Amino acid sequence: MAEAPQAVAAAAPDPRLDYDAVIIGAGMSGMYQLLRLRELGLRVLVLEAGSGVGGTWYWNRYPGARFDSESYSYGYSFSRDLLQEWSWSEHFAPQAETLRYLNHVADKFELRRDMRFHSRVAAAHYREEERAWEVTLEDGARYRSRFLVTAVGPLSAPTLPRIEGIGDFRGQAFHTSRWPHEPVDFAGKRVAVIGTGATGVQTIQEVAKTAGQLTIFQRTPNWCAPLHNRPITAEEQRAIKANYPAMFQRCQETFSCFLHTPDPRGTFEVTPEEREAFLEKLYGEPGFGIWVGNFRDYLVDPAANAVVSDFVARKIRQRVKDPAVAEKLIPKNHGFGTRRVPMETRYYEVYNQPNVRLVDLQDTPIERITPQGIRTREAEFEFDIIVYATGFDAITGSFDRIDIRGTEGRRLKDAWAQGPQTFLGVQVEGFPNMFMLMGPHTALGNIPRSIEYNVDWVTGLIRTMRDRGLTRADATAAAVAAWTEHVKAMGAGLLSNEVNSWFTGYNSNVEGKQTRVIARYSGSAPDYRAWCDAVAAKGYREIALS
Repeated sequence: MAEAPQAVAAAAPDPRLDYDAVIIGAGMSGMYQLLRLRELGLRVLVLEAGSGVGGTWYWNRYPGARFDSESYSYGYSFSRDLLQEWSWSEHFAPQAETLRYLNHVADKFELRRDMRFHSRVAAAHYREEERAWEVTLEDGARYRSRFLVTAVGPLSAPTLPRIEGIGDFRGQAFHTSRWPHEPVDFAGKRVAVIGTGATGVQTIQEVAKTAGQLTIFQRTPNWCAPLHNRPITAEEQRAIKANYPAMFQRCQETFSCFLHTPDPRGTFEVTPEEREAFLEKLYGEPGFGIWVGNFRDYLVDPAANAVVSDFVARKIRQRVKDPAVAEKLIPKNHGFGTRRVPMETRYYEVYNQPNVRLVDLQDTPIERITPQGIRTREAEFEFDIIVYATGFDAITGSFDRIDIRGTEGRRLKDAWAQGPQTFLGVQVEGFPNMFMLMGPHTALGNIPRSIEYNVDWVTGLIRTMRDRGLTRADATAAAVAAWTEHVKAMGAGLLSNEVNSWFTGYNSNVEGKQTRVIARYSGSAPDYRAWCDAVAAKGYREIALS
């Protein structure tokens, strides 16, 4: 948590280049990478499609959007001053507060002076003769830089369902991640929400409070668990600020950088009574504990997973009054924890309200969107508002939307046609000087903790290149093959890799993404950092530097 060191004198800039580095995206990754590259004395430009900083927390303004990892474990850790001057109001902060925090960071470190907003990147092509990247915006502006850093986020390319007539609806319609900046009034309105993933669950909880009639179109039921959010007391605030070093150390040690980590016991190593008591304890505690702090074997052993799934199913049946509705809300095609677990606040109780109805699309699929609303195979519905909580083209989707070309004009999308292949999730062979933050095959988990490590590692490599007068860094084919095989090995045996979800790069809304791939690193964050640290300690031998 040391303060950022002072910037050092920069090497003489290449007069052919506009910048030393261009960063795509002004979210948490891009903001921190800008700060670190400034310290090296580099000329840096951040290109951002939106009108402000924040990334995920800029775009996702839908009702109910908030953290589901603890606020104080989510913020940046690099600045003691920042940690002490900022006070989170809730254990799991809402979107508006998080966006205020990121704007505060941008102000404190004067980040906006090196950013260009309303600047969506259309293409990035590597120019071998200059050992540089040419980045082209949708408005035609072009910039050349030695390094290209992608800070585009694993969940930033929204997808709409492949349903006929989406453009025909005459009412208001929004995707959760492209929510308008002004409030949307649901009071007394007929509202449809399509999708019951994490964003759908958060939206449904809020919309149900005021909507005249809320109709939820469920594509695939998801296992959800209580968030148990509450305000942070003054006494808790003092304790949090005093204990930041120990808390961030804990995050460094846990499997996925959360405050929670798997219990060392196996599901069947305890008595049935002890098992039930432990699951009750987890279900009653705040945050992701029941997902990532559960028995060590429940995500690899089908029998163990069935025990945990049966426990959560009983909870759903207890909370939803109509047994038929409860059964529709209980997943049958995947076990608890094998997909991303939405955290909720009285979500299941929503289905007990007289103004809420559930339409199971497995029984009655949507045929088309009409000017008045939605037509299923069995009924016509009229709505004032349709909300598409239909998720993202995850992990690789944000890369696919940019025409990225490496040496000899090879497209990144073509290189990844059979699934991503990377070195450490940071580099791709044949795309020199391109560094990915939170790209495929990096350790995800508690995202900001992973971001800070990713950024610091990339900064260390660029510092080495600057100090040695090097202008080209390209991962070797052998290094990419070895890392990709390691990533696959880490995913072996995981029940989550046998399920269609964004974890496995599957998306029914995107052409060509109906097969599973290994899109994320499934080992522990400490193991990921150890591998990356070893590469740096040995002088980056897996990267062709020249």
